[in-house]
Amino acid sequence: MTTQHATRNTQHAPRLTPQVLVTGGAGFIGSHLVERLLADGKSVVVVDDLSTGKLENLGAVRKHPKLRVIESRVSSCPELVQLVAQAESIYHLAAAVGVELVVRSPIHVLETNLHETEVLLAAAAGPGVPVLLASTSEVYGKNQKEAFGEEDDLLIGPPHQSRWSYACSKLMDEFLALAYA
Repeated sequence: MTTQHATRNTQHAPRLTPQVLVTGGAGFIGSHLVERLLADGKSVVVVDDLSTGKLENLGAVRKHPKLRVIESRVSSCPELVQLVAQAESIYHLAAAVGVELVVRSPIHVLETNLHETEVLLAAAAGPGVPVLLASTSEVYGKNQKEAFGEEDDLLIGPPHQSRWSYACSKLMDEFLALAYA
């Protein structure tokens, strides 16, 4: 995996067709977000490889004139740079998720969560498009508190338990996002 460096522009060219980009928009949470954005009058582009999401989740809005769905991984989407340049904001929900997948394919989970996020953040950094990154409560690890806080110390379990590889991949996504910010 290579790191792409991008600098933030302080002056932006006007975006002709502002839209919201939602990665993982065919997932459970993503599809509800897409419905809400469309109801708010936004134009939405979904990029989802359908590895864990389903087009059926977008059934209520699938034919909406302001919705475009691109079936692709973020990193192999040929239009990614253009989509980001036209985006007023990005919701990054795409991730390798699910207990079975985490246990069965830990390398896939790690590589997917890290690489797809890195590619998206690098693309968004140049034009300075804001990105909301979805993480997981798993990043809080073995915390015994009833309520978690952003300033809490984290205690992640041992590396031979696949659950913690997922947690660490999402935590690294957070570190990447903060570094780009």
